[in-house]
Amino acid sequence: MTLGKRALALIFPVVLAGYVLAASLIYYVQSSSIAGLERARLWQQIGMLTAVFQNDVMQNRSFLYSLVEGGAVRLFVNEPNADYRRMALGVRLQQSITSLSEDRKRFISAAIIRPPLTVDYYFEDSDDPFAEITPQQLELIRHTIDSPRLSSWTYLDTPGIEPLIVHSEFIDPVTFNRPVASAKAESILVQTAVRPKAFLELKRALEKEYGATVEIARHQFLAQGGLSATATLGPSLFARLTPQPGFLEERLSTLRMLLALGAIALSLCTIVLVLVLVRRYITNPIARLDRQLTEVMTGNRSALPDMDEIGEIGRLSVNVKRLHDQSMHSFDLVQNASWTDTLTGISNREYFNIRSTQLLEEAAEAGIGCTLLFIDVDNFKFVNDKHGHKIGDELLKTLADRISAIVARIVVERQLPAGLFARLSGDEFAIMLRCQPGAGTITELSGDILALFAEGFEVLDKAYPVTASIGIAVYPEDARTLPELIANADAAMYQAKSQGKNGSARYSRSLHEKRNRRRRIEEELRILNADEQFHLVYMPIVNGQGKVTGCEALLRWTSPVLGNVTPDEFIPIAETTGLFSKIDWWVINRAMADYSHVRKLFGAETILCINISSAELYTKSISDHFCDCADRHGVDARLIEIELTETFAVKLGEQSRRNIEILRAKGFRISIDDFGAGYTSVQQIIEYPAETIKLDRELVESLTRSAALPTLRALIALCHAQDMSVIAEGVDTPEKMSLLAAAGCDLYQGYLISRPLSLDDLGVWAMQRLLDTARETMRSAERRAQG
Repeated sequence: MTLGKRALALIFPVVLAGYVLAASLIYYVQSSSIAGLERARLWQQIGMLTAVFQNDVMQNRSFLYSLVEGGAVRLFVNEPNADYRRMALGVRLQQSITSLSEDRKRFISAAIIRPPLTVDYYFEDSDDPFAEITPQQLELIRHTIDSPRLSSWTYLDTPGIEPLIVHSEFIDPVTFNRPVASAKAESILVQTAVRPKAFLELKRALEKEYGATVEIARHQFLAQGGLSATATLGPSLFARLTPQPGFLEERLSTLRMLLALGAIALSLCTIVLVLVLVRRYITNPIARLDRQLTEVMTGNRSALPDMDEIGEIGRLSVNVKRLHDQSMHSFDLVQNASWTDTLTGISNREYFNIRSTQLLEEAAEAGIGCTLLFIDVDNFKFVNDKHGHKIGDELLKTLADRISAIVARIVVERQLPAGLFARLSGDEFAIMLRCQPGAGTITELSGDILALFAEGFEVLDKAYPVTASIGIAVYPEDARTLPELIANADAAMYQAKSQGKNGSARYSRSLHEKRNRRRRIEEELRILNADEQFHLVYMPIVNGQGKVTGCEALLRWTSPVLGNVTPDEFIPIAETTGLFSKIDWWVINRAMADYSHVRKLFGAETILCINISSAELYTKSISDHFCDCADRHGVDARLIEIELTETFAVKLGEQSRRNIEILRAKGFRISIDDFGAGYTSVQQIIEYPAETIKLDRELVESLTRSAALPTLRALIALCHAQDMSVIAEGVDTPEKMSLLAAAGCDLYQGYLISRPLSLDDLGVWAMQRLLDTARETMRSAERRAQG
């Protein structure tokens, strides 16, 4: 058999098998991808259906609350004349209901019921002018009255009738607020119902697309098969969509046909091309050389002609060996240089990634685990900047040598496979060991490393104030891939750092959930509509006589996805991701827009306190924004107090100091907030440009004891000496207020006075205080008259 025929016999099955295998792999990957995409799309569609439904629920709830808060319902309920109530006030109530509906074509209804079951009023925005409340709604009303709850909502889906979202709310006919449970019998029930048009349209579209019914029930569903999606529409309402079994198969059949035809066509083209190239560059030269050698050996040729093939064939073995030896030597030199950290002499990040991947593969094959220790040197930048790069480099080299010795000793003592120790970046190191947690190896290793920093890290006979934070992640329990393992160990390292430096932490599920929540908060912050999800509450500030001298505006976030998110949770995320300006600018504008209402409640000299991110003062535009908002809303700058955290005073830069000077020149007041929470120093009180000091609640808690009264009095006296007013936060008991007053405190804020309130609740609170003051005045007058 000739060389060409042998090549054809070898190449044809290999190429064909290769393309068949490739097509099979492509089909496997693509089928999984298509299935995954369809599954993700299905979940996205059912998620969109959930969002549309919840939006309809929220709109109905808003409709009910808007209807109750309007004057028409109050007039209707309180009108004793039945005819006048039914005719004139009923028409007015109908107009109010109609005006609250944004979509004129959307079904909406409202009913007012007096227990036990008297329908005083019913109206629905439909084509039937004589429509009456449905028996299903009456049955729901009866159930609501009999239940102990004061409010409820339900999805009313009765065969033959378009579904409705129904909200029911008991209202006290006097206060028009939600009654207490004992007064339920004397209350009225307001019920609103809307037809979830967008939800029903999307539901029908999904059922048409997937050829299956969207199941809705009050019990939780389980997903059926690989392609099925469930959703929680409400606290006790669930949905499931399971497409027909042939839905996915139709999409895969076309892919199989295309791959089969492609594999056959590519195999034929490749074989022809390879045969041509092999014959041109391999078989023909070798055959020619073979003929020439045969001719030389048989004596038909005296010598081989001068051809390139002669040199290659004749010296192939020698040249290949020589080239191989030289290449391997050069490769070893380059590889050692490229895989070694030039400063410490240990492995670098590139080699760590390559070798760690191999270790994980070996561990998976052997069925054992691998543990990664991620080490970060705390305060290294401080040492490097203060003592110079020479000391910093020497510290890293010494640390690498000592950790290498610890790893080598533990590996030998515990008879473990060789470990991997590498420097990943400036002051970050990593150790990879093939061992399982629980045997004490990781505990011993991390303990020995942390012991190096127990009394400060000694370099060149001098101790430096650096420590270490170690994050630990285990394969395969904590991660399945190297990037995930590194990321999880890094997250555990930050957890150890937050718990107090020179410690270690193991990656956990809670840490994973915390990181996911942080990511979700960041995503929601980027896309949220501040006017829809943000709102402000106000916390009064009073003087020693109980007079309200100011109100602090506090931000609250109610996310439709995450629920209530506290400022302590989302503000640090906003600062680290650069989203703080979006939040601060909204707060500034909204607080100044509300100020006229606050001023009407407490007087023309009431101070409005606005918190902003400390990072905001690094931007040049913040002072302009404050001035623009004050001008736009007609607010005197002297009545605005800007609160900054006291930790910011530690890192006050040139730009931030300039911004503070501009704001003070415009008349704005500056306050140091949470004084005593972190880096408190007397120097701040002396040098920091501020009109007010706000004592942190924890500092107030620790100083409002009789034994600490002299310290508290001295601190307040120092603030007064700098012409600063002192506000005490966290005043929640009369005893604290008495001690603070005895120490000379100027103003007070806390739950003893009031919790944070919305504008409406703040008005109620102010009115209640006036009533209490009036009663107390009358009692005093009566006592004086009797005396």
